[in-house]
Amino acid sequence: MSIVTRLRAAGCVFAEDEAELLISTARTPAELTAMVERRAAGLPLEHVLGWAEFHGLRVAVDPGVFVPRRRTEFLVDQAIALTAPPATVADLCCGSGALGAAIAAARGGIDLHAADIDPAAVRCARRNITNGQVYEGDLFDPLPARLRGRVDTLVANTPYVPTGEVPLLPSEARDHERTVALDGGPDGLDVLRRVAAEAPRWLAPGGHLLIETSERQIPAAVEAFTRAGLLTRTAHSEDLYATVVIGQHAA
Repeated sequence: MSIVTRLRAAGCVFAEDEAELLISTARTPAELTAMVERRAAGLPLEHVLGWAEFHGLRVAVDPGVFVPRRRTEFLVDQAIALTAPPATVADLCCGSGALGAAIAAARGGIDLHAADIDPAAVRCARRNITNGQVYEGDLFDPLPARLRGRVDTLVANTPYVPTGEVPLLPSEARDHERTVALDGGPDGLDVLRRVAAEAPRWLAPGGHLLIETSERQIPAAVEAFTRAGLLTRTAHSEDLYATVVIGQHAA
């Protein structure tokens, strides 16, 4: 059975493209066979390959670590547009570190700090972020105190799937990415609210907070930003089906 046929039989919609990626990544025939079997068993393609394509970068993604989504490139674009070196940038819920790495690639000379609560994600992010610091801990807790009031751009790809909808996610996410990276609480916005509430203590005057959310969550997300005292607007990409809430610290 050919690789394409094996993948197609397993339900891979883009079997030809995936086969090419697997063939180009495998170092030996035995490794290729093992990779095809893992993919056919339902592992996310990025976990099988060991990397994901994100904003023009090849980002290392270890098994279990949240795979950066293409729609999140819109958040990165919004952050890049608001960031001018020498800026201090913080990436919370950083996962693989894809957002911070992409911003740093586009805006050299920034002071980059990233954090995640998941040790596996932190290990992965430290491979992807070569010009910055990566910390393990809950949201702002592990960041150096010296960053308070100095962060120019704060991005956070917080989990925003409502708890009740996590079981409805595709199996690639539900079964192979850690729940902490997906489950955002009853309405999906628990972590977003925590980040928004504390952000003004960390943002520099005029600094920005950017968080991805879903279109239906916009009213509640905007309320959380506004309650924190941030000047708030939203940005949306029809092509990527992506929504970003942007808050500016005016103090």
